[in-house]
Amino acid sequence: MKLLSFIADGRASFGALKDNGVVDLGARMPACSTLRQLLEAGRLAEAARLAVSVAPDHSLDKISFAPVIPDPGKIICVGLNYRDHVAETGRTITEKPALFARFACSQVGHFQPIVKPKVSDDFDYEGELALVIGKAGRHIPADRAFDYVAGYSCYNEGSIRDWQRHTSQFLAGKTFADSGSFGPWLVTTDEIPDPSKLTLQTRLNGNVVQDTTTDLLITAIPELIAYISTICPLLPGDVIVTGTPGGVGAKRTPPLWMRPGDTVEVEISGIGTLRNTVIAEPARPSTPINQR
Repeated sequence: MKLLSFIADGRASFGALKDNGVVDLGARMPACSTLRQLLEAGRLAEAARLAVSVAPDHSLDKISFAPVIPDPGKIICVGLNYRDHVAETGRTITEKPALFARFACSQVGHFQPIVKPKVSDDFDYEGELALVIGKAGRHIPADRAFDYVAGYSCYNEGSIRDWQRHTSQFLAGKTFADSGSFGPWLVTTDEIPDPSKLTLQTRLNGNVVQDTTTDLLITAIPELIAYISTICPLLPGDVIVTGTPGGVGAKRTPPLWMRPGDTVEVEISGIGTLRNTVIAEPARPSTPINQR
């Protein structure tokens, strides 16, 4: 099953992809107004049965995509988790995963514009596999980690490189408003039983800039879940962004930055393609796109 969050007729909801349309589960399951609430209630199986039994309520061209989980409790990102990316940065592989956070206001959905901030031209792409937690857990053993995953999606972890380098902490460059994207939908684990057998490709204006397979992650998904859940409880709707491969714009000669008017795509086999255009930050302060 493919699940997505969206806005239609001025109302935010979530639903299931079906026949090039969307079954509006938010309207049909009123006790759950968001996808995160559906996961919290443990009602994925019920949602799947409902989606099979009814016709779509909206065509895809009549909705606006929101981030897959618009209201996550946590977005935990993993840095330097592919060997070729470690090599191009000149760093060394760390014994434990390098973790940092993003905030919900930093992400938009599929087809929504990502924003190059006016304070920097060093706007970089990072195509990544994201996973969404499906049930709560703490101190999760690696051999049981997949029991806690609801599904997988694409993520473009747009990075403002000069701000990222202000200090040794990455956060400043990683969570600018509307700088990253998450989508187009969540593919449940029954459709992706082994996330280590996927291909990931990032394209900028149609040109391939990153190309990898997910079996090359340094710290695999089960070990990431075990490590992170030792630090804090993982809750339904929490997002783990697993790391980007080599080929980032910052390490090219000359650097390759995203510019207003560009189109960036992250495609992962078995999931689909997350596509966004790049716009310049408006001259006057405005509400982030995903909060309008």
